[in-house]
This record gives sequence, structure tokens and C-alpha cells, in this order.
Amino acid sequence: MKIITTLAFTVLCGVNSYAQQTLNMDSLIDANLKFAAKQYKLLEKNVPNNLMPRNFNPAKGKVETSDTKWWCSGFFHGTLWHIYEYTKDEQIKQIAEKRLSILEKEKHFTGNHDLGFMMFNSFGNAYRITGKPEYKEAVITAASSLTTRYRPAIQSIQSWDSNKVLKCPVIIDNMMNLELLYWASNNGGSSKFRDIAVTHANSTLKRHFRPDYSSYHVLDYDLNTGQIIKRVTWQGAADSSAWSRGQAWGLYGFTMMYRFSHNKTYLKQARNIANFLLNHPNLPSDKIPYWDFNAKGIPNAHRDASAGAIMASAFLELGQHVKKAERKKLVAAAEEIIRALSSSEYLSRPGECGGFLIKHNVGSMPHNSEVDVSLTYADYYYIEALLRYKNWYMGK
Repeated sequence: MKIITTLAFTVLCGVNSYAQQTLNMDSLIDANLKFAAKQYKLLEKNVPNNLMPRNFNPAKGKVETSDTKWWCSGFFHGTLWHIYEYTKDEQIKQIAEKRLSILEKEKHFTGNHDLGFMMFNSFGNAYRITGKPEYKEAVITAASSLTTRYRPAIQSIQSWDSNKVLKCPVIIDNMMNLELLYWASNNGGSSKFRDIAVTHANSTLKRHFRPDYSSYHVLDYDLNTGQIIKRVTWQGAADSSAWSRGQAWGLYGFTMMYRFSHNKTYLKQARNIANFLLNHPNLPSDKIPYWDFNAKGIPNAHRDASAGAIMASAFLELGQHVKKAERKKLVAAAEEIIRALSSSEYLSRPGECGGFLIKHNVGSMPHNSEVDVSLTYADYYYIEALLRYKNWYMGK
């Protein structure tokens, strides 16, 4: 009776602390994907039709929104498509399609490097699942828009426009947007999309990493000389620190680049980043990292669940490309993270957080922005990790 009661509670509410420790992964994943469908129907109701969800701040007790130009505007759609892919819930599909219609205009956006986050996570997943040609067209157009930010002098895509502090910044996050370029090139777009993705990845590998395979956040360039002016941080604890989400972006990005290119240099880089993360003395036992591996106040510093979710998803993909012993280690680490994120410590309860899923994320600590909130990209990579585990490792 106790087991039946626990399972019933799980299906209704997501997975509680006890259940996430005792349920097998198949039951845990099934329960939380069905729970996600219920939560995201609620989140849809809490966001005006012309805006996108941005975060849920528990201090304010409300869902905060953004326009479609905010770098996170595509994650809501992407999560909806992932949920629909598993549940086949037509209401979820209808929400996703409705929201795509207001995002589509951003395929022409050239204001920063984030088109991959905005357009591939949304329209890319939509096309993969539905096969609608207009979704593919949106991805290819967005890839063309992103290439306008490529700077031959530095062999990189400029992330942000110049400001009072930075002349030509290139950030580690940029690795994630290369998926848009490579996929578009392989699916009817120009070969230059792929060439730019490879060139940017090579520049990042050569210039962005320290000898221990941790990454700087920002490289600032002089476009006249092509030289690096400085290596600094924007969202990390210090210029020399290992900002957790940045390390996760690098891990995911080089794993993804290996998937497309089969260049073993990228695989080696991803494996080295994974080793840095998993062997870091400041990685907590549940593998949900502090917002910065060198944050002040550890072990009382804020955690960043979003970095943990990205790591879990990346570990699962990296496990597809390595030998059995290493795969086993990576999958075990991903499972630990998934179970932690599925506990009541990190996973919201029914109706909580305005419909968001994952709590305790950090956007930018130095700017006191989105600290200890729910965030769309934490949900996206958590759901992606659930599906990757289900599709790639269950029964094997």
C-alpha cells in the first residue's frame, strides 16, 4: 500500500524527496514529464499572449515576463515541444504553435549572438517533431542572421555590441548557438554557416580555456588588430573564477560540435571539461553546483540548478561518444543530478512557481539579477535530460 500511495502521489505531483530516491528512473521520468505538462499549462495562463515567461521570483510571488528579443525567449517553446514529444498532449502542442507565431519575427534579429537559444530550441525542435517546412525556413533564416555577427579579424562571432566596458566581447555561451549554424548548413543552408561554426569553435578552444580546462567567461577583442584586450567575467565571481553555467555551456557546446563534425579534438575538449567539473573539490555531493566554483561563502553560497541541468544533459550526450567505463561514470553523474533536481528541494509542487519547474537558479549574481529564482532554461535542460536518459539509456 505504501508503494502504491507513493506512486499515486508521484504521478499527481511530480516526484517527492522520498520517491526520487526509491523510484526507478523510468517511473521518475514518466511522472515528471506528465507533471511538466500540467505545470506548463499553468505557466501559459500566467503569461500574456504577446510576451514570454522569463522567471518566477519567489520574493515577488509572480511570473516575470520578457519580450521576444530577450535571449531566453525560445526556451518556453522548446520545453513545450519536448513535453509534447513525450506526452502527445494536444493542448501542449497548441500552446507551442501559438507561441511560435509571435517569436517567428526574431529570425531576422541581429542584435546579439543568442539566435540559437531563441530560434533553434524553439523552431528547431518544432521542425524535428512536426516536419513543417515553415519551421525549417525560420531556422535557416535565423542562421543567416547570426552570421552577420561573424568577425573575420578575430575568427569569432561577436556576442554583444560594444559598450562602455567592452569593445568586442565574445562569451563562452556563444558555443551553444553554433548548433543553429551547423544544423542549418546540413539541412539546406549555406556551407558558410558550418564554416563559421567550426572557425568559432576552434578559436574558442584555443583562446577561452585555462590549463585546467576551466573557461573564462568573456574575451574582449580589438577588431583593428585582432588581438585579445582582456579576459574577464560578466556573470562570474571573478575574472579568474570558474562561473558554473559558463563551464556547462562549454561542456555542452563542444560535445554538440563533436556530434556534428566527428572532430576528435572537440570530443577530447568535452571530456576534459567534464573531468574538471566532476573532480572539482567544490562540486557538492548532489552535483548541483554553486553559482561559481570559486564563489565566496562556499558551502553557503547559492546553488545554480540551471548549471546542473545543462551538465546533466551534456553528460548524457557525451556518454554516447565514449567507451563503456567512462560512459558509466557520466551517466551515473547525470542520474545523480536528475534525481536531485527531481526532489522537493529543487522541483516545484503543483501550482507552485507560477508553473515553472526548477527552483534555485542564478541568472547574474554580480548584477543581483534573477538570484534564487525559477528560469526557463533550467526547465528546458532538465526536461531535455529526462528525455535523453529515457531515449538513450533505459533498458541498456
